[in-house]
Amino acid sequence: MQTITTTEALAEFCAKAKTQPYVTVDTEFLRERTYWSKLCLVQLAIPPAKDGEAVLVDPLAEGLSLEPLYDLFRHEPTVKVFHAARQDLEIFFTEAHVFPTPLFDTQVAAMVCGFGEQVGYETLVKKVARQQLDKTSRFTDWSRRPLTDAQKTYAIADVTHLRVIYEFLSKELQKSGREDWVQEEVGILLNPETYITRPEEAWLRVKTRTTSGRFLAVVRELARFREGFAQNKNIPRSRIFKDDALLELASTKPTTIDELNKSRLLLREGRRGDIADGIIAAVKAGMECRPEDFPQVPDEDHQLQVNTALADLLRVLLKAKSEETGVAAKLIASSSDLDRIAAGKRDVPALTGWRQEVFGRDALRLAKGELALTASGAAVRLVPV
Repeated sequence: MQTITTTEALAEFCAKAKTQPYVTVDTEFLRERTYWSKLCLVQLAIPPAKDGEAVLVDPLAEGLSLEPLYDLFRHEPTVKVFHAARQDLEIFFTEAHVFPTPLFDTQVAAMVCGFGEQVGYETLVKKVARQQLDKTSRFTDWSRRPLTDAQKTYAIADVTHLRVIYEFLSKELQKSGREDWVQEEVGILLNPETYITRPEEAWLRVKTRTTSGRFLAVVRELARFREGFAQNKNIPRSRIFKDDALLELASTKPTTIDELNKSRLLLREGRRGDIADGIIAAVKAGMECRPEDFPQVPDEDHQLQVNTALADLLRVLLKAKSEETGVAAKLIASSSDLDRIAAGKRDVPALTGWRQEVFGRDALRLAKGELALTASGAAVRLVPV
């Protein structure tokens, strides 16, 4: 098994990959101790599915540039195949502002092809490639060198079996005519907004039951400071302070170091230096925020006036549509989508694109009283009213 450690060798492989209809791709990375993922290994394989060439690329090798790989990513005639691509794409977008196009995500395709919700790679290897995976190296430290033979074997399997899976799923999509459904989902993965985290928006991810404008203003400023500090220092946001400490600080609103030291949940590192100064400054900014500039909680976070009976019927309809089409229910509509529809909202993903065809149109008919559901044994039938 070849490990590429030079730019020249990578360029040679990528030139060969450009002559192929597709290349399978995977990565190994670390993120436990950093804000940004550290890319430690890239795995690549080209067809044929049984004995095509597969290589490991060591991005930590001195002097190696990944530009030949990025050039391959931009090469439109060659499909780039990933499984559960989101984290991989985030790394490449962050490192080089490049996306692999065209992209095929086998996890998304499998959910469209009847393999259930969030189907794992190991499951697809068993069901499609009829192989077993050795997962013993899954949680090893991929930044340490040299890599062991076991690590290399584990890593290369993530792209060799993927060839068989891709060829199978692409044929299934052609038969069903659902290629556009997958591409619609892939479009989300290829949107830069999927991976951009703005400090001023970080407060939206903090779960709180309080809707007081002043309280949320302090939460916003604390979350803004934490996110910006974490990005600049490249450390996990939880190393600065966790959400429970953030909410405590928003409640107690410390204005001095002495008051800050009374916090029960704040880590030791947050009680001194730049973090302590940042917390006090954030609290001050939140307290000085004008009422007209208070954060506005998005509609989905308000207490929706949900018609619970309709929401329950929508869940039955979703299950029936999932079983009828073989598409994972979670991919068609989320629980939040159903509640929003039952609350009269119409700006809902489940009512757009391919989902409208599969589920949304009948969901609206059900909401308007134009459709009834009846049970016949284990089956659910739709009856126009």
